[in-house]
Amino acid sequence: MNEYIKEAKEHLIDVSGIVTFFALWEILPRIGIVDGQFIPPLSEVLQTLWQLTAGGMLFLHIAASLQRTLIGLALAVGTGLPLGFLLGGVYPKLSRQLRPLLRMLGQINGFSLFPIFILFFGIGEGAKVSIIFWSSIWPILFTTIAGIKQIDPLLIKSARSMGASRAIIFWKVILPGAAPVIFTGVRTGATHAFLMLMAAEVIGASAGLGWLIHNSAMNSVIPRLFAGVISIAVLGAAITYVLHYLEELLIDWKPVSRNES
Repeated sequence: MNEYIKEAKEHLIDVSGIVTFFALWEILPRIGIVDGQFIPPLSEVLQTLWQLTAGGMLFLHIAASLQRTLIGLALAVGTGLPLGFLLGGVYPKLSRQLRPLLRMLGQINGFSLFPIFILFFGIGEGAKVSIIFWSSIWPILFTTIAGIKQIDPLLIKSARSMGASRAIIFWKVILPGAAPVIFTGVRTGATHAFLMLMAAEVIGASAGLGWLIHNSAMNSVIPRLFAGVISIAVLGAAITYVLHYLEELLIDWKPVSRNES
């Protein structure tokens, strides 16, 4: 019973913080403490958000951003997972040799490579997806390698001693053992994808939440700018929630540390 009360208090604290933030957002511009020209009251932002939604424009921008994000993230998952399994499980020595190079590449901001992506893919969707792909693949790759390395070798040896094939060991031992860490990498990759989304949509785009925010800033339409910020935050939170749901759905166990066993 005490645990439920404690959990309820924690949720109440979280909600109270959000309510306080939004209340200050509405009140401070109204009473002049904050310049309403730069930070308009929350009610004006919500009114603009409703107008964009009612006119259907918001859904067009969300669809454009969501398409770019999901394509880039899917390509990162489709590349990072197999490469991580190869480097972490099949070629561990090669993984150690490539580690400094991969770490260095992972530190390069995707937007700084935008001119190179334009040379290869033009100023269209390819360059934008490439930025998202580049920013997302590294946490997925690194966590996949780390997830495989943290599997107890005794489990693999036991499976081999019982005559399990490589395919069975992969599907029954390696993949389930590394899955929780891999999902962490995918969620981190999704976060990086949304961080790069605004930068990707600044150049050569005519739709998308990043374009909406940039266009609003250039034209000093501040309520629409904040409406775009709220939309991209909600969309990012929604994708994170979906990934959490998939993790809970697909992984019905959690690793137990040796101290707890």
